[in-house]
Amino acid sequence: MKIKICGLFRKEDIEFVNEANPDYIGFVFAKSRRQVTVNQASIFKKMLNQNIKAVGVFVNAPIQDIVSIVNQGIIDLIQLHGNEDQQYISQLKQKTNMPIIKAISIQDFSHHYQDIDYYLFDASNAGSGRCFDWSLLPQIKKPFFLAGGINLTNIDDALKIACYGIDLSSGVETNGYKDSQKINEIVRRVKYGKR
Repeated sequence: MKIKICGLFRKEDIEFVNEANPDYIGFVFAKSRRQVTVNQASIFKKMLNQNIKAVGVFVNAPIQDIVSIVNQGIIDLIQLHGNEDQQYISQLKQKTNMPIIKAISIQDFSHHYQDIDYYLFDASNAGSGRCFDWSLLPQIKKPFFLAGGINLTNIDDALKIACYGIDLSSGVETNGYKDSQKINEIVRRVKYGKR
């Protein structure tokens, strides 16, 4: 199972993930307390271990803004976390062949998107650090990430879900900042099943 640590916004965060070596990390370009500028993300990407793929998180961003960040080599995947519809996704896919993750709350999952590579299922109030009822996950063929309130107390249950990867942000933080020990512990549990 893959693991993504999202919401990195300090140089220390990059050092923490370089040590722990998750599969993916996330830079949030949307309004958020973890938001980074394009310039910050560019610097962080240069510091990042090349084995770790960087995901850019966007909410209803102008397509050209995303394409610009892609063309600068700052991200390796695009995550759409807003109300982006099929037309938007198709236009984005025409301008870049980068893999796309479409985040969606379980309550809103009614139609399947074309031109995306992964789903990310989150609680209806995304970014709240709250869990949703995992028994409601739909049976789909497309690989998906599981997000929303995953932390050290429920990681073992999350690992029983047949998902492509899990996505954590607040679950590896202490007082609103990424915690090196929590990141290392989570990655160890996911990658090696070790407590």
